Amino acid sequence: MAWTREQMAERAAKELEDGFYVNLGIGIPTLVSNYVPSDYDITLQSENGMMGMGPFPTEENIDADLINAGKQTITELARSSYFSSSASFAMIRGGHIDLSVLGAMEVAQNGDLANWMIPGKLVKGMGGAMDLVSGVKRIVVVMDHTNKKGETKVLKECTLPLTGKGVVDLIITDLGVMEVREDALALIELAPEVSVEEVQAKTEADLVIDLQD
Repeated sequence: MAWTREQMAERAAKELEDGFYVNLGIGIPTLVSNYVPSDYDITLQSENGMMGMGPFPTEENIDADLINAGKQTITELARSSYFSSSASFAMIRGGHIDLSVLGAMEVAQNGDLANWMIPGKLVKGMGGAMDLVSGVKRIVVVMDHTNKKGETKVLKECTLPLTGKGVVDLIITDLGVMEVREDALALIELAPEVSVEEVQAKTEADLVIDLQD
């Protein structure tokens, strides 16, 4: 059984380490904030100028003026701080963010990432993705393994315009977890009831099997 969006986010949260400063991208990555271990000191940072975000609000504590970079309502913590967008990007570009969890349209076996546009479709711009993949220490991608047409999103080479070259370290899909290595992707974990054969059939990239106990 493939992982749900929430289960993918929960798996991504296992990549967090105590003391990390973390940026969460739009979509499934934002759900990671709900699975931060309670005994970890994790600081979530947002491009629009906030440090120290809490989990998503319940209906009772929604503040329409308190949003993340994806314009979703969020909660603040006692230690939350606010600053300009330029200061936020200085943190990112300066290498001060330990981990970013991002969504993707395509990922290549060498870690190339395409996550910002489809040619012919109107887009507002790349946003902070290019800065994140070039400035953050570790990049984890969370996405469905195939697109709505059933075509793989895990490729030998990306076909869409790139956000960054060789930037992805780990890929988490609804089928499992793959690590970007020098010559191929390594399948290191499977979702429950998902077989190696299913992952191989839905993956164009070169794949080695290295399942962890």
